[in-house]
Amino acid sequence: MSTTQTVTATATPTPAAVDTSVRYGDWRDDLFENGYVVVKQVMSAEKAQYYVDKMLSWLETFPLGFDRKDRSTWTTENLPYHWKGGMYNDYCVAHEDFVWEARTEPGVVGAFSKLWGTDELLVSFDGMNMTIPQEKLPQTEPWPHIDQNPRREGLVCAQGIINFAPNGPRDGGLIVVKGSHRKVGDFFRKNPSIINRVTWGPKEWFGFSSEEVAWFQDQGCEVVKVCAGPGDLIIWDSRTIHYNALPETDQIRSIVYACYGPASLASKETLQKKKELFEKRKGTTHWPNMEVYPSGSPKSRAGEEIPCARDKPFSDVVETPQVLRLAGVIPYFSH
Repeated sequence: MSTTQTVTATATPTPAAVDTSVRYGDWRDDLFENGYVVVKQVMSAEKAQYYVDKMLSWLETFPLGFDRKDRSTWTTENLPYHWKGGMYNDYCVAHEDFVWEARTEPGVVGAFSKLWGTDELLVSFDGMNMTIPQEKLPQTEPWPHIDQNPRREGLVCAQGIINFAPNGPRDGGLIVVKGSHRKVGDFFRKNPSIINRVTWGPKEWFGFSSEEVAWFQDQGCEVVKVCAGPGDLIIWDSRTIHYNALPETDQIRSIVYACYGPASLASKETLQKKKELFEKRKGTTHWPNMEVYPSGSPKSRAGEEIPCARDKPFSDVVETPQVLRLAGVIPYFSH
């Protein structure tokens, strides 16, 4: 089934859940100003290494020959299907117990609670990225995009990367166009016909050409490789143009994608859809509380069979009350 859609001018306006004109004297100011921020040490380096080990163990559950102790097995053929170097959205990975454990880390949830001003949050059923350094691994072409409909204004969706391994300037990872979140409105007002361009993915996604990114650079926006240490959390405004790059070093990239938003913004239909997807152990796109769509890799989206496909996680999530509330399965007390 194709997911290519046209971004139309009929998107329903959504009030931002946070006032970005307010200054707090902490990392939120950097997020509002630059469109991204690295929140330091939301967990210990030791706990971050625990998740690296969990992710490597997950790769070893597939009968493909990957062995973390044998670098000769660090090949595409010995890894389950992934894309963009190490992005895993299939195999029910979104509901592996260690992925949910990372999503419920107190420091991670606490940061998003601070951002949105509420403890009543929903979380996306995102995947993970485990990029294993390989010889002759070709660098992917940049795919600069935003994960918010051009017709939506304000900070409505905040995306997150829970970072587990050292991630320096040459270690691959998130590339952002700093400050572009403050210019996207001007860009689309100056180029109204572009809004209706057919794009890949659901309607909360819009891709830019290199020439269009250059326009943002001419406006003073800078292309930045975001660096983070073990246990750091990267948060960015979904209006910020971004993409990822592959490592140029032998450092493994190890992250879980996790995006949170206020449960109060979710409709009954959205909550029902999240419940169904959770029960089927399906992944979603980045949006946690509206415009919820199932997600997978491009190969699975195209209807092709993937090797070693799974219809349930290898180690299923434990359905605690916190998990079920974040998943939208049971309501918060005030709802």
